[in-house]
Amino acid sequence: ALRSLFGLALDDVTLAKIGRAAETDFVGAPIGIMDQMSASLASPGEALFIDTRTLETHRVPLPRGTELLVINSGVAHNHAAGDYRTRRAECERAAALLGVRELRDLGVGDLARVAELPPPLDRRARHVITENQRVLDAVEAMRAGRPDVLGRLFNESHASQRDDYAVSVPEIDLLVELACEEPAVYGARLTGGGFGGSIVALVREGEAAAAGSRVVAAYGA
Repeated sequence: ALRSLFGLALDDVTLAKIGRAAETDFVGAPIGIMDQMSASLASPGEALFIDTRTLETHRVPLPRGTELLVINSGVAHNHAAGDYRTRRAECERAAALLGVRELRDLGVGDLARVAELPPPLDRRARHVITENQRVLDAVEAMRAGRPDVLGRLFNESHASQRDDYAVSVPEIDLLVELACEEPAVYGARLTGGGFGGSIVALVREGEAAAAGSRVVAAYGA
């Protein structure tokens, strides 16, 4: 809005960088740039594949016949303090022990080395490395039009966030469980930084609103 009002010569990536700087340097939350780039660059009906090191992006259409459902758990989280900051520090420590700049420099072929890390660094690193692979697999599933595969990746992602990265909470786990009981839901996962917030589910087109209403009713009960 400010760019439009004042005719500022700022491209969409620069806007995202400014948004991240405001949150990291002013608010004090050590977040990445995914949310800001999604807000400035994404398009309806598509996923945005982001390389957060190079800031290169690709738009990937969601599989035909699907839509996304987001349900807020009502549990608030604070990324400027607490466990979110701890998880980031744990990942940095794991990378240092493994002799790499960042965990994204490793792949699933390195998981045997990761298993030798002291706990909980082994689990934290395993989540990041396997999640990076799931992102790549999800892009291929979307390009191939395979909502079944994409839904399975959603489920596997949530299990990894819950068990290895330990960023889920019981309310979020319950929402994911209830969503996955819906016949129209291919898969569901925690979304965002964890410790509350929302879940996202991949659903057959035209059925998300009804499925979401049933999940919310069961969750409230």
